[in-house]
Amino acid sequence: MLLRFAAGALLCALSALPATAQEAFPNRAIRFIVPFAAGGPSDIVVRLLAPKVSATLGQTVVVENRAGAGGVTGVDVTAKAAPDGYTIAIGSAGALAISPRLGRGTPYDPLRDLAPLTLAVSVPEPLVVPAAMPYRTIQELIAAARAQPGRLNYGSTGTGSMPHLAGEQFRNAAGLDMVHVSYRGGGPLATALLQNEVQVGFADLPVLLPHIRSGTVRALAVGAPQRLPWIPDVPTMAEVGLPSVDASNWHGIVAPAQVPEPILARLHEAVAGAIRDPEINRRLQDLGSIPGGNSRAEFTAFIRSELDKWGEVIRRANITAD
Repeated sequence: MLLRFAAGALLCALSALPATAQEAFPNRAIRFIVPFAAGGPSDIVVRLLAPKVSATLGQTVVVENRAGAGGVTGVDVTAKAAPDGYTIAIGSAGALAISPRLGRGTPYDPLRDLAPLTLAVSVPEPLVVPAAMPYRTIQELIAAARAQPGRLNYGSTGTGSMPHLAGEQFRNAAGLDMVHVSYRGGGPLATALLQNEVQVGFADLPVLLPHIRSGTVRALAVGAPQRLPWIPDVPTMAEVGLPSVDASNWHGIVAPAQVPEPILARLHEAVAGAIRDPEINRRLQDLGSIPGGNSRAEFTAFIRSELDKWGEVIRRANITAD
């Protein structure tokens, strides 16, 4: 009788171990990977979120910058990390939806090898022209481009970048023959616009907003579902008759695939809660971004739709990686 009682007690204890392990998460520091250098947009977002995530989880959150390959390197580190919940990353639209459809693709499948947690921020892409250009509306720009096939240039922050694909969306939707000029980042593109090297440009709102406000460039439309509070007088692409031009850069939080469900739920609660925190939310908006914080299912569906959308733009324009 005593042996049977001891055996039963042992079985009960063993059966309780997984629940105990899950309840103990986290019991050490969380590694939050930023796939870009310190000081960039992703890094700023993560460093805003990290203290709140740390407070919610009751553990230190260590921000680790793993730059390389346009954000792919850091996301790949995350995809290959142990599926225990102690490594998460912020991934960009480039690493999660564009690079997987460019050329050789990526060493990970964003939906097979990663567990999407939540959208962190969306960053609208305005279409701008230099202030010296005569175009006051997008209709005037389109008329000029149609009258001079191949004469107008549009600039981007690099081949295969979100601004490049936004430019391709616009060119296709309006039926224009325009020449793409690639620059290495938002700063060089802004300089090219100010110096009239290119006549049209797309870029992330935070890059262009100071120049829009100073009047050195003119925003004609935004590739966002609604008008933006920072530039409320600028119409959306849908308002000017180009609803298929729907381009916003974005950054979202992911974990390795196969992380246990209760741990994913805990991570989502901490990260999405940080994004929705009123003070953090306000500071994210001050950066020129639209805060996220959606559900895991919604973010997964969003990544899938972005893969399809940008994959089609890449295929149609025959875009290959630099």
